[in-house]
Amino acid sequence: MSALRLHRAARIDDAFLDWRARRGRRNGLQATVIPYTGYGSTTWVRVLGRVLLTKPELAQTAAPAQRVRGWRSFTSIPVVAAQVTVTVGDQTHVVQADRGGVVDARIPVDLEPGWQQITLQTEDSRPVVENVFVVAPTVRFGVISDIDDTVMVTALPRPFVAAWNTFVLDEHARTPVPGMAVLFERLLRDHQGAPVIYLSTGAWNVAPTLSRFLTRHLYPTGALLLTDWGPTADRIFRSGQAHKADNLRRLAKEFPDIKWLLVGDDGQHDEVIYGDFSSEHPESVAAVAIRQLSPSQAVLAGGRSKPEEHESRAPWVYSPDGAGLLGQLEERGLA
Repeated sequence: MSALRLHRAARIDDAFLDWRARRGRRNGLQATVIPYTGYGSTTWVRVLGRVLLTKPELAQTAAPAQRVRGWRSFTSIPVVAAQVTVTVGDQTHVVQADRGGVVDARIPVDLEPGWQQITLQTEDSRPVVENVFVVAPTVRFGVISDIDDTVMVTALPRPFVAAWNTFVLDEHARTPVPGMAVLFERLLRDHQGAPVIYLSTGAWNVAPTLSRFLTRHLYPTGALLLTDWGPTADRIFRSGQAHKADNLRRLAKEFPDIKWLLVGDDGQHDEVIYGDFSSEHPESVAAVAIRQLSPSQAVLAGGRSKPEEHESRAPWVYSPDGAGLLGQLEERGLA
């Protein structure tokens, strides 16, 4: 009965999206690609983006993501199963968006390490540039970080405040966690060529806002791994914990020689997720850094997590800010 109800929710959502898409095209909207930062190796890259129906002038702009913000990001119409042409040098690949218009595809490439650019285009839209970070084969360290209450204070569990921050305000309304940007900058300075991945349960709709926030507050550029909004194929709403666990396992498989610093907070499920991953893949974890919420933040987050003793060989460090975490990581030779 439960499975039938979940499946019906997904079908209803698909039908509604199809109706909105047909109505939008009749009103002159055109498909455009919103590029997100990708990552990969010298032989493959993970292409990330989203295809939306937008006004013609937006479809032809070189930076459409800069004009999709606030509540508009949640009312935009995704193009289901859109065909997207990815150009890398003189090679082209055609990939397909999912039922939410999200492009998440791995393609073969031949690229040098460091920041590279590829182009994405759909239908008659103008090609847009996506930045991808190519990890060198010699790199052995990387950073995976949560966003909410780890690098940015959002008070997400308060429904009205969260809705206001998400649908109305922009990145200027968010507050950075003290010292976290400095921590990341120091880690990248000490580990040249290390990738940074921001792994969050937030929806792809807010990716442009999150990217602008990270840039404004001097966090290093890195790929955002977010989730789709609304019903999924097998459940009424996405599972944030499964999303994080699945991507951690994927990164461990994609970069078997890298040890990751896992950065999160003690207000939701990060400790449990990181603890489980550390037990399953001890060879992929350099350390776990947990930002401790203040008493008021912990109340808003529904309390602190209290996991059992960590079954992990990697060190765990705790502090309310980036400076404290940095000091403890220095003591352990990681910075």
